[in-house]
Amino acid sequence: MRKLCGSLLLCLLASLAHAGDGGLPTGWTLLDQFDKPYTLNDELRILLITRDMTGAGLVKEALAGRPQGYLEARHALFVADVSRMPAMVSKLFAVPAMRDYTYRVLLDREPRVVNRYPQVPEKKVLWLQLDRGRLVSSQAFDSAAQLRGALEQAPR
Repeated sequence: MRKLCGSLLLCLLASLAHAGDGGLPTGWTLLDQFDKPYTLNDELRILLITRDMTGAGLVKEALAGRPQGYLEARHALFVADVSRMPAMVSKLFAVPAMRDYTYRVLLDREPRVVNRYPQVPEKKVLWLQLDRGRLVSSQAFDSAAQLRGALEQAPR
């Protein structure tokens, strides 16, 4: 019984230590609109996450007219929760349309990744600022102009 209690205590302490270190859930991989995989790594500085089409529209508007590689130059990526979209709509219309974007869209179809970040608001874009895989800060945007301004200020 003592060994069981000791093991449980160690697990709890390890969980609390990770929760307090600013760490993000690691180990996820998603496919983009071209079916190319991306795995979260320490080089990523900005993670933009949306739960719905309104949030995704803000990202699209903020990046309008920006060149190919704009997000990548800022070590940023965009994750879109497309789990609520009917599979047929996604396959026939939405994903093919995304292939015309000048930026990469990681598609969370299940949603396996977006649900790891419960603070993602509806109708907004969650910006997670990272440093070597550790969460530094977060903020939500409900304006494409504000999101565009923040991206312009992001270090390259």
